[in-house]
Amino acid sequence: MNQENHWIHTWTAMPMLAEPDKLPPKEFPSLKVPNMNGLHEYQIQDSIAFTNATIRQTIKITLGSDRFFRLRFSNAFGRDDLKITQASVAVSADKLAGTSRIQAHTLRDVTFDGGLAKMNIPGGALAVSDAIDFGTPLSANTILSISLFLEEGQNCQTGITCHNSSRSTSFCAPGNLVSDLALEDSSVRKFDPWYYISAVEVLVPRQKGTLAIIGDSITDGRCSTPHGNDRWPDLLFSRLQADPATSSLSVASQAVGGNRILTDGSGPNVLSRLDRDILAIPGLKYVVIFEGVNDIGVVDANEESQREIGDRLIAGFQQIATRVHAQGLKIFAATITPFGRRKDDVIVDAEAEGFTNYSHPLREKTRQRINEWIRGNKIFDGVVDFDEILKDSEEESVLAREFDSGDRLHPNVNAFHALAKGFPLGLLK
Repeated sequence: MNQENHWIHTWTAMPMLAEPDKLPPKEFPSLKVPNMNGLHEYQIQDSIAFTNATIRQTIKITLGSDRFFRLRFSNAFGRDDLKITQASVAVSADKLAGTSRIQAHTLRDVTFDGGLAKMNIPGGALAVSDAIDFGTPLSANTILSISLFLEEGQNCQTGITCHNSSRSTSFCAPGNLVSDLALEDSSVRKFDPWYYISAVEVLVPRQKGTLAIIGDSITDGRCSTPHGNDRWPDLLFSRLQADPATSSLSVASQAVGGNRILTDGSGPNVLSRLDRDILAIPGLKYVVIFEGVNDIGVVDANEESQREIGDRLIAGFQQIATRVHAQGLKIFAATITPFGRRKDDVIVDAEAEGFTNYSHPLREKTRQRINEWIRGNKIFDGVVDFDEILKDSEEESVLAREFDSGDRLHPNVNAFHALAKGFPLGLLK
């Protein structure tokens, strides 16, 4: 490791508090766990999750490294210590996400503070592992399998940190199995969230850096292919790699479904998480913000409320840009994509029907107002006009039919390809 290299993020997952329906697998006596909406039943032994358990999770990095990488583990939302007893990392078998099988020759111990297997992470804190020597180049787009053994577990009542939507499958089994080549017997439980892992860093030449994206469910990949890693940031990275002028950039997605700029929803609001999730990223070069739809959609559809949320969103965007620029970085804003219903619309799926609640002429007026402001304001270093890419050519308040997942709000995989293809790479050159 020489001084001409530096550490950058090559993969991230925005940390958040595990809500009751995202707590670990149900297999122990019942316990009532409180959340922001009241008491919910969930089954965790003596309120402790992951006691004497191994957690195995797969993630897909963006940029690779000639040799060295390291991991970050977050206890941002735990008030008690997160006590890691042992950890390992390997390349996933068959280059697949969502599998518990690993390639034996790639298995490496994860250590901390100069070789310690154990790590106690205080409440609200994070830990960075020692540099892991892969021995050979770690290729871009490698799928890593990260295993954690927690002998004592962690108290659910004082908070567990997760990312609630991995779009993949993770695994949990009793005992210390961090070196096992697969977790496949009847004791294994499966779940969707990522627990505790928040970033992978690679050691790369100093000319390489990170593009970070602030977003909500559209960026976090709702309606993407399970295990497919075809969110629009994943597809954008492929474009970056294909162009020599942008191939030195990794992509760090700091998005979660339901997120808002101004108020907490699913995860903390952008203004409160900007320092931790974006500005603290090592090697950061560029920032993209693609948010606002949930701020508009949850506010009452009356003139006064929509005028106020529009004013506050503009002020929020300005604050974000000011703070990013203060770090000497460039920030680009994406326009808000359509969420309206079509004329004579009929939706038979109950879940999809629920997402159409955002649709209202006054909310559409606010969306258009914010988009016009984004396009015409010089506070950003560039505009990514996702609205123009996805809107219907005849009815601009709705998604084009070929891009609609069926709920009128969330784009489909075709749309993710269009967003990645339409992203103006010239902003990054």
